[in-house]
Amino acid sequence: MSEIDYSKLRSLTAGKLITALERDRFCRKRRRGSHHRYAHADGRRVTVTFHYPGQTFKIGTLQSMIGKQAQWSEEDLKRLKLLKD
Repeated sequence: MSEIDYSKLRSLTAGKLITALERDRFCRKRRRGSHHRYAHADGRRVTVTFHYPGQTFKIGTLQSMIGKQAQWSEEDLKRLKLLKD
């Protein structure tokens, strides 16, 4: 499995990330202010913090949400159309 190049995801907006989470069967469980919590049936949880849908994220935030919380691989990102082949 190759390491994800998060610099290619710098233009990823909160709206696109949420769409990808929902495509991967994550459901929004709760919202408190700018914190939106999504959960998957297998137990994974992702917290997306944003103030408007067009907001982008810092690389460290992307690593946390995509790599640690959602546990997506590069193949998952391509399948969800967040990375191009």
